[in-house]
Amino acid sequence: MLPPQSTRRDFLRKSGAVASTLAFPAILRSQDGVSPNSRLNLASVGVGGKGSGDLQSIAEGNNIVALCDVDDRRARRAYQQFPDAKRFRDFRVMFDKMGDQIDGITVSTADHTHYPIAKAAIERDIHVCVQKPLCNTIWETRDLLAASRKHKVVTQMGIQGHTMEGIRLLKEWLDAGAIGKVKEIVYWTNRPIWPQGAGLQFPKQPVPDTLDWDLWQATVPERDYNEGICPFAWRGFWDYGCGALGDIGCHMMDAAFWALDLGSPTAVSADTTEFDDVIAPKETTLVYEFPAKGERPAIKVTWMDGGRMPSQPQELDLDRKLNPEWGQLFYGDKGIIYANDAYCSSVRLIPESSMREFERPEKTVPRSPTPGEPQKEWVHCIKNGEVPGANFEYSAALTEMVLIGNLAIRAKKPIEWDGAQGQVSNLPEANELLRRTYRKGWEPTPA
Repeated sequence: MLPPQSTRRDFLRKSGAVASTLAFPAILRSQDGVSPNSRLNLASVGVGGKGSGDLQSIAEGNNIVALCDVDDRRARRAYQQFPDAKRFRDFRVMFDKMGDQIDGITVSTADHTHYPIAKAAIERDIHVCVQKPLCNTIWETRDLLAASRKHKVVTQMGIQGHTMEGIRLLKEWLDAGAIGKVKEIVYWTNRPIWPQGAGLQFPKQPVPDTLDWDLWQATVPERDYNEGICPFAWRGFWDYGCGALGDIGCHMMDAAFWALDLGSPTAVSADTTEFDDVIAPKETTLVYEFPAKGERPAIKVTWMDGGRMPSQPQELDLDRKLNPEWGQLFYGDKGIIYANDAYCSSVRLIPESSMREFERPEKTVPRSPTPGEPQKEWVHCIKNGEVPGANFEYSAALTEMVLIGNLAIRAKKPIEWDGAQGQVSNLPEANELLRRTYRKGWEPTPA
């Protein structure tokens, strides 16, 4: 049985304090934390679409005490599955009424609302698991990290690949010199699979009776409702999402960012199709420059979306083709690694003869207890006093790196990035894009 609520919260905070001092890849056991057999009181904000799956991941062995969604129609399935959970449309009301009864929440809403929901939870010492990207502005990302450090809660960003085998194999192979020193990485994806580009029109339509459109917009300037925006195509809007890069970048760039300790880029340039101040471009090529670090040389990272693809490597066997949906290529001075998916879940040396001859190194990186399920890993870590792999110490830096690419797109000029100061050093006007203009009543208080 769990202790009374006040004691329970003390245990959970202590667990978070331990976890906040650790760093990935170690999902390490401490002597603190609640019993692994205890049932946590959990809530979910955004329970339709992807949120439905996230809710399923945390439900087993725990109490789902509250569900929050601005759209009753999309939330219907979750409401039916968890009839005893309290229902809310406004997360602020949920926290006011039940904040002292909730141990942790998942946040599976549109990107622009990740920050206010997670920040409100953290300020109440509630553990948080947030979908990718962590936020859709760099200022919010840094402020959310600061809040998590202050309140010492257990945090996680929902990137499946970070719990999988592939990311660990990649690091072990690179550390073993499988392809020598990595000098270049290339990513590509067919995203966006929703409308993007200049000139798109979203005329005013009646708001569905089941949707609170004002609450859905939350922090951003008010815009007329159109079904082409909500519930899916919001990703293309700078206000709500982060374009193709924000949708899939935190997944695809995760493995290399961690395995090679990329850190902040020093320069990023962009080549895009036409776009405007409202919606991201349909096609983009980005070039990130990462400086040398320790024994690792400088690395060039190229990102292509909208169906743009690299040339077929000569080393790829003639009967194989690059996956047009997405893929990753790691070029070293002694070879190439190819992953044909977004999560780097299947890594191969090319040509296939190199793979056959490769002597696999020993497994040195700890494995996740819940491969492919970051939400379950987060719950596991709360109960066991461990640290999730994609905790905010890690995922805030990954998200920032991805969002710097969008800065370069919107600046329409190559940018030089000062990671220590968190700003563009060669183009001061680009720094106006580091944070949003908040609607009245939604202005944040910095951590």
